[in-house]
Amino acid sequence: MSLILFSTIIDYSIGRGLAKTEKISNRKLLLWSSILVNLGFLGFFKYYNFFIENFTNAFSFMGMDINANSLNIILPVGISFYTFQTLSYTIDVYRKKLKPTNDFVAFTAFVSFFPQLVAGPIERATHLLPQFYKERKFEYSKAVDGMRQILWGLFKKVVIADNCATYANEIFLTYQDQSGVTLALGAIFFTFQIYGDFSGYSDIAIGTSRLFGFDLKQNFAFPYFSRDIAEFWRRWHISLSTWFRDYLYIPLGGSRGGTWMKVRNTFIIFIVSGFWHGANWTFIVWGALNALYFLPLLLSNKNRNNLDVVAKGKVLPSWKELCFMLLTFGLTVIAWIFFRSDTLNDAFQYVVGLFKDAESYLMLEYYREHGKLIILLLLFLLVEWSGRDNAFAIEKMALKQHYVLRYLFYLVIAVLVLSFSGSQNEFIYFQF
Repeated sequence: MSLILFSTIIDYSIGRGLAKTEKISNRKLLLWSSILVNLGFLGFFKYYNFFIENFTNAFSFMGMDINANSLNIILPVGISFYTFQTLSYTIDVYRKKLKPTNDFVAFTAFVSFFPQLVAGPIERATHLLPQFYKERKFEYSKAVDGMRQILWGLFKKVVIADNCATYANEIFLTYQDQSGVTLALGAIFFTFQIYGDFSGYSDIAIGTSRLFGFDLKQNFAFPYFSRDIAEFWRRWHISLSTWFRDYLYIPLGGSRGGTWMKVRNTFIIFIVSGFWHGANWTFIVWGALNALYFLPLLLSNKNRNNLDVVAKGKVLPSWKELCFMLLTFGLTVIAWIFFRSDTLNDAFQYVVGLFKDAESYLMLEYYREHGKLIILLLLFLLVEWSGRDNAFAIEKMALKQHYVLRYLFYLVIAVLVLSFSGSQNEFIYFQF
């Protein structure tokens, strides 16, 4: 509590300071003060032990032993999210895209807004802060829409993510003893676990905010229907990917320079994105792997080919679209293995294990063991596909139906949520 309050006071004061000076050197000093304070806290609490451990290992590798003790640091919940949120405020004020606020209460509410405080979406001050100045009145239609999105978020978390977690955790824990097809299923289950978990939280946060009259940005746009990795990153954790684009990638030169600059900037943004997720080499390699996926599209100027919804206005995708979706999904599953694994060795061993016992992929008993979950995931994908034009899958799905059918549909989802609510798994992104 004291940490977020201190960060709030610092950035509010720096914003006021930026309003009082036009001198470039003073403005830069204030901006860098905000950056260093915020990233300093983030670096200490999240990465101190990581750097100490790798520092000592590097010297040990060269035959020099040094004593550097790690600390028992408790990571403050949501620090990665509210740090970037406050940084966006000072940077936008510095760039004169936003007038600094004089209302400390409104600014404090912006930084610590409870629905999205611990796991996003990472809101920009230009979008969320002005909403605290307005008088809000209860709007029935927005409240109903918010409740609908909360319900779908709970379904994704409790029914999809938590069920997938049960199998994924077991398979990743015992991966050395599993067949290739079981490892493939484990990776797929984690792929849906992290999507259901994180996008489910975002749906709950956005829906809850709408109940109070606030509008938060969409954070997920059906990423597993993407036709290439560039499209995937336009649809996955949108608030973070656009943050890195606007405040890191573009200031570095973006894709305006030569080939070397494009490659450098791509690797920087993806590796930093990976490191943002956690102090482990697995996250860094996960980021680098996504950079490798992205580079061919960037260098061939095809990274913005798929800007619209796949198969827009159609019931089914074309064969070409389906093949590209499956390819992109497969690459994403491989990358998630590195994200989920405890060590790089575990990740590489897991990937190698996918190709052992090739005949196991043809044996039905391996699929029957997880048959109910596989069917549940297919039904989930069907609902998501049907609502892919909307902000969330069931936003408008039931509105065209008779009210009896509509409320029966909601009742079925609610019953499923209650039925699967026995196991308690915290949200994955609470650790970031």
